[in-house]
Amino acid sequence: MSEPRRIYSIDIFRGMTIALMILVNNPGSWGHVYAPLLHAKWHGCTLTDLVFPFFLFLVGASMRFAFVKWHYYPSPKFYKHIFWRTVSIFMAGWLIHAYPFIKQDWDWSSFRYFGVLQRIAIAYGISALLIIRYDFKQLLPIISGILVFYWGLLWLGGTGAPYGLEENLVRKVDIFLFGEKHLYGGFGIPFDPEGLLSAIPSVGTVLIGYLMGGMLHTTKNYTDCAKRMAIFGFGLIVVGWIWGLIFPINKAIWTSSYVLFTGGIAALVLAGLTWLIDIKLWKKPFWIFEVFGTNSIFLFVASGFWTKTILYIKRDLNGEMVSAYNYLYKTIFVPFAGDLNGSLLFALTHVLGFWLMLYWMYRKKIQIKL
Repeated sequence: MSEPRRIYSIDIFRGMTIALMILVNNPGSWGHVYAPLLHAKWHGCTLTDLVFPFFLFLVGASMRFAFVKWHYYPSPKFYKHIFWRTVSIFMAGWLIHAYPFIKQDWDWSSFRYFGVLQRIAIAYGISALLIIRYDFKQLLPIISGILVFYWGLLWLGGTGAPYGLEENLVRKVDIFLFGEKHLYGGFGIPFDPEGLLSAIPSVGTVLIGYLMGGMLHTTKNYTDCAKRMAIFGFGLIVVGWIWGLIFPINKAIWTSSYVLFTGGIAALVLAGLTWLIDIKLWKKPFWIFEVFGTNSIFLFVASGFWTKTILYIKRDLNGEMVSAYNYLYKTIFVPFAGDLNGSLLFALTHVLGFWLMLYWMYRKKIQIKL
């Protein structure tokens, strides 16, 4: 099988998303973070809330080119490939949650089943099965059906405040199937923002990306393509915002309005990059993000292992045992730049450090794929 051709604007978009992910995931202190680099507390959408849907959007856009080698034919080899790729990405998420493996006090009764890579795996697997079976014209009503169906599920299945933290159906399903101890606790109560039910609308995010990738794949005129993507993206933003008036834009439960709103922004970004890179041929200014766009899943796993490692290691700070993570922040970055800017500088240092690692791999032509 021949390697599918690559679209540089997609690679750059992926690199920009990865760089932003590293930035928002690694502040020196979560108590000192600039507002755009935090998730919305519940309803709403910040810059940080764009990272995950952008990544899923790009998964879909890339699938358009990756599936060329299968000739869009659902052969047994294709299904085998999709199955093992889905399983490998899902298991990589479990490895991050289980790390560090040297811990002697493991309580598997509280192991978290779901997470970012698990969501990517599920959305990728389901989307692949739909893409190989249906053409562009059929996928549009499928996306609409998924989003309307999910809206109905939450509205009918919730109690009191169906889109609130405590009573939404996403939380109820996860508690019923897996129990409270296996859910994320960062919201103050057991609730998983990457839960099982909310994986349904995330498929819509992947499929929107696939449609945009299809526009780039089939176009003979990048100027016309960029315009069409921009119009489509603007339309999604408007529809998502209007829908959000009754079905709030919310990342944690991945509402249908959130899918359209963020998918529209992603389409606009891709249109802009297509105009700059493929029409204006401004490739050199974006080269740094090309490096970030390589080995993206590997980088997610590596960054997760690194963060958990320095959180696990303890150091003495003024008579108090703190994590190496906190020790580095307090002893190097706070004295140099203060609490808030030191926290930002800590994150930017991680961005640079991971870029250097990827640059070495890039020069050595090392590709680690799942």
